[in-house]
Amino acid sequence: MRRGSRGLSLGNRERPGFAVKFPTRAMESRRGVPAAVSTSRPEDPGRVPAPSPALVTALRRLLRPLVRLLLDRQITFPYLMELLKQIFVEVADGEYALEGKRQTTTRVSLLTGIHRKDVKRLREAGPQHEQTARSASLGAQLVARWMASPEYLDAQGAPRPLARQAGQGEQVSFESLVESVSKDIRPRAVLDEWLRLGVARLDDQERVTLHVAAFVPERGFDEKAFFFGRNLHDHAAAAVHNLRGRERPMPERSVYYGGLASDSVEDLQSLAEQLGMDALLAVNRRALVLQKQDRGSEGADRRIGFGIYFYRGRQEPRADEETGRDE
Repeated sequence: MRRGSRGLSLGNRERPGFAVKFPTRAMESRRGVPAAVSTSRPEDPGRVPAPSPALVTALRRLLRPLVRLLLDRQITFPYLMELLKQIFVEVADGEYALEGKRQTTTRVSLLTGIHRKDVKRLREAGPQHEQTARSASLGAQLVARWMASPEYLDAQGAPRPLARQAGQGEQVSFESLVESVSKDIRPRAVLDEWLRLGVARLDDQERVTLHVAAFVPERGFDEKAFFFGRNLHDHAAAAVHNLRGRERPMPERSVYYGGLASDSVEDLQSLAEQLGMDALLAVNRRALVLQKQDRGSEGADRRIGFGIYFYRGRQEPRADEETGRDE
């Protein structure tokens, strides 16, 4: 057990596993978080409860790397504040209406704490249509098919090199792969973009070979941002689903270790990449089979997301760990 905390603590500097921490009032005070979970009283029903100190600490921690990205890309606080206003209003408007009643500007204002004039303005403007990197979305479908469909795999189950176009006695090609997903995009345009991004390469026979780690492009900020938003959205959505505790939990597991040398971190990263890719390929193959099986079936309107991550960084000092600082 760590000094300054109560409860079971595994997976820290001393031992591996999962961590469960119960904050004390002293810890909350050091974090600058209100010690009381709720300031509401029965005789004061209009008072808004204070948020959970544990949740505030978690929010501070998860926002730090995002703020780092915003500062890197020169996205200022006023811009983020306006973006948050839009999202608060969209979520409250679409998901928090009272059953059988029309959602009102006043209710959205009460739910979000945003001024009624701003709520009215944002509701009249309507939901903002999110820009999707079409090339990234199409690319993800092509990679998934290339890595799972038997006709595109070699005897070892790896993605086989593909001729650019089908030739004599060769029915499978990069052109046929693209056309199996979309006939609206020229295969040559996809290939040029993939070569630029490092998703594919040409071998000495001028065949197209897939970069086996191509779930995320090596280059291209917009394409990386597409996967950044999709992957973190699904991870956060699964975690929020579990934290709300209203339905069956979704898998969300990780392992934490400290006190490691750089060589050990390299070893663990290689192991995680190997096992993680094996898991991704297995789920991808099974999902493609089931997608074909369910096509046209009633109720086939669901989707899944499954991924891996590996983080490496400097170990946090004990005092900084309790304030949510990371490197």
